[in-house]
Amino acid sequence: MALIDRFLSRAIKRGQLTILRADGTSASFGAPDPDLKPVTIRFGRGAEGRIVRDPALGAAETYMDGSMAFEQGDIFDLLMMATANNKWEKSDSALSPSRLSLVAGKVAHMIGRYNMARSAKRNVAHHYDLSARLYDLFLDADRQYSCAYYTDPANSLEQAQSDKKAHIVAKLAIGPGMKVLDIGCGWGGMALYIHRKTGAEVLGITLSEEQLKIARERAEAEGVADKVKFELIDYRALQGQFDRIVSVGMFEHVGTPQFRTFFAKCRELLTPEGVMLLHTIGRADGPGYTDAFTLKYIFPGGYIPALSEIAKGYEGLRFFLTDVEVLRLHYGYTLKAWYDRTVAAKDEIVRLYDERFYRMWTYYLAGSCVSFLNGGLVNYQLQFSRSRDALPITRDYMAEAERGLRDRAG
Repeated sequence: MALIDRFLSRAIKRGQLTILRADGTSASFGAPDPDLKPVTIRFGRGAEGRIVRDPALGAAETYMDGSMAFEQGDIFDLLMMATANNKWEKSDSALSPSRLSLVAGKVAHMIGRYNMARSAKRNVAHHYDLSARLYDLFLDADRQYSCAYYTDPANSLEQAQSDKKAHIVAKLAIGPGMKVLDIGCGWGGMALYIHRKTGAEVLGITLSEEQLKIARERAEAEGVADKVKFELIDYRALQGQFDRIVSVGMFEHVGTPQFRTFFAKCRELLTPEGVMLLHTIGRADGPGYTDAFTLKYIFPGGYIPALSEIAKGYEGLRFFLTDVEVLRLHYGYTLKAWYDRTVAAKDEIVRLYDERFYRMWTYYLAGSCVSFLNGGLVNYQLQFSRSRDALPITRDYMAEAERGLRDRAG
């Protein structure tokens, strides 16, 4: 029996998986399941060997190169089947890395994780300076490229992203005349929303030249460029003080050696009564490492932290952790919406780049999605304050403010 057959016979119990080999033979694994779509894969010559030698990167690259093709189902269906059979909650998951591969991955992660200022801008540009048209094709109109907030799983992506902004801004308790800093402001949607809803002045900072250009254009178009400003600057170089700080989807690029620097700088940038909201992907498990596919093709220098690693960053800084919320399935729903829109826009994405890029992007979105639906990834929203008195002593104000933000036009 081939090595890959041994693995698949252990990994696939629910759902029907069939592989067709280049030599004309085939094999089937699992059993039909109403919750999982059947999948049939055709392997080209050498594909199985590449996957066996390096399962994570090998599977991605054989798919990207076309030597793993789908005759039934697609890459999402395959990854959904594999992870649904091996949920993170199960201690006997066949997809759990071996001790050797775990050690090797952590060593590689330690070597490459130092995200110093000189490399941070280059790492950001690798992903965020792609064609603006690409992001238009799969994001919502406001270009929210982070976990949405689904008050109902049936909600549209647009509704969920609007509700995400309301959910976050409600926690910040922004008052009249406040100054707000948005670290990692993306294309400016959150900063513009904050000003529109609260009247606060906002400074958004980014390391992406493409995002900066679009954010500034949006502020000009809304006639608020004097109140909502955007700068190309590393957070470590920023000076001044702000009443509120928000950071959404940026912390994953900071790097664990810089966590303490990040929190110390944020505390320094806050007024004595200042409040911060950090929204980040996190590991439900302990510290880990970034997989080879993501480092090579998607987020060089990126790392998703465990809650324990985040805690080490702020402990001892006299910085109150005032609220913690864990969003479990929300990013899974978000990523599935992005994946579906990407598939629908295949022809245009192939024209923008090529077939290989399209396959890489769908692998990234599908793999990320199932990591939240079945794997060990979650989203954390962490609220901090320099003062114990800056916020109400119960969470009731959050729900009240959130309802008001949703009801308010604009």
